Amino acid sequence: MEESYSQATSEHFPHIASIYNEHIDRDDTTMDERRYSAEDIQAWIDRFHDRERLYVVSIDNKVIGWGIIKRYSDRAGYRYSAETSVFLTESATKKGIGTRFKSYIIDQCRALNYHHLVAKIFNSNKRSIRYNQALGYTIVGVQKEVGSKNGKWEDVCIMQLIL
Repeated sequence: MEESYSQATSEHFPHIASIYNEHIDRDDTTMDERRYSAEDIQAWIDRFHDRERLYVVSIDNKVIGWGIIKRYSDRAGYRYSAETSVFLTESATKKGIGTRFKSYIIDQCRALNYHHLVAKIFNSNKRSIRYNQALGYTIVGVQKEVGSKNGKWEDVCIMQLIL
């Protein structure tokens, strides 16, 4: 069983929402607190800039994760900078899938002419920090108590990768 990668289409949106909701419920991977629907994912796509992308990773045509490339800022001077994220269903973790998928996302960033990639990770999520470091991201710093999730202040580790 080998995974495949593709740009997300509307048929993937319910699966993307489900995987994202799994992470929202975990409390350690996103600042989002409300659950998402397929319509919410469609709304993301509707607001995308021409260099933003949403991808899925599948095994045997079953979506097991998604990844996103978002502009870092809409200001012209940041046009070569993007934020990247990857989310896998828990059953797909610790198998190398996330590493291969994020490598694919990084390659797509190169093709889109990005130069600087950013990853924002809960500072308590050491597994995700190590995973991004293995892909070449370096820690830039930690923003203390930058966000609050479910009444708890959270620190966020900022990482970067220069392509």
